[in-house]
Amino acid sequence: MVSLNDVKNAHIEIQDSIHETSILKSELLNEQSGNQVYLKSEHLQKTGSFKIRGATNAVKKAVQNGARFVTAASSGNHGQAVASIANELGVPCIIVVPEDANAAKVAAIKAYKGQVEYCGLISADRIPRAKQLAEENEGIFIPPYDHPHVIAGQGTIGLEVMEQVPDVDIIVVPVGGGGLISGILTAVKNSKPHVKVIGVEPEAANDTYLSLKNKQITSIDSAPTVADGLRTSQPGDLTFPILQEHLDDLLLVTEKQIKEAFQFTVERTKQLIEPSSAAAVAAVLSGELQGAQQKIAVVLSGGNVDLRQVQEFMPD
Repeated sequence: MVSLNDVKNAHIEIQDSIHETSILKSELLNEQSGNQVYLKSEHLQKTGSFKIRGATNAVKKAVQNGARFVTAASSGNHGQAVASIANELGVPCIIVVPEDANAAKVAAIKAYKGQVEYCGLISADRIPRAKQLAEENEGIFIPPYDHPHVIAGQGTIGLEVMEQVPDVDIIVVPVGGGGLISGILTAVKNSKPHVKVIGVEPEAANDTYLSLKNKQITSIDSAPTVADGLRTSQPGDLTFPILQEHLDDLLLVTEKQIKEAFQFTVERTKQLIEPSSAAAVAAVLSGELQGAQQKIAVVLSGGNVDLRQVQEFMPD
């Protein structure tokens, strides 16, 4: 289990390699939600997402323990994050991506000097290959969420939110594999247990919702959501028990709500976010969290958007 000290140590470990992202506000969002909303701008983070936090902590720890090579299996934000920190530390890395990987995302990995290897179409193909490459090169495989150093790194967002909004009432977090929210839960519930942490998942990718309902990890066959960063088949073995113990609530949002929140955020706040971030905004706009001017922090988890796809993210 990851501890508060692990998160605090991670914050020290990564602070020279990341941004302490700012808090943004929107009067219109406050008005429409009936609350005071604070947007934690991880979409403006290095590499464009929160993933750099966990990747930095994990890769630095690996290098300290003698690793001279790292791998990851991801065509998205995690792959970019691992490539970026490996490049900063001068450590070779290979990112294993699916054969149909988005060309823009592959180009981003290469821009961070990461080597790219194509393998299969599903994670069940890529992960064994990435682990094999790590073993062959006396390196280490960096998982996207189900790893204690990754979880601790993501939890540093919780530390920053509590410092930036000292009297925060609720923190709203998008949920994919659970690395981000389990890290934030670890930081917050061991510091200010009265602060509520609420997860948000697409209805079309509700593996964590089903797992919590069934009281055991439950897989889904597909996750046809526009929020590609939240498309996971099941929560992690390490992340799920943390959610079971500490999560206050998990809200589901529809594809229509995600798209409307994407449009609202881009048009009204002038912030280009991913649909995964928009899922958290959608929860605030849904009315589910209406209260007596509660102070709500919303984690905008990333902003890596292929501009050619923006129309797909807009309401019909």
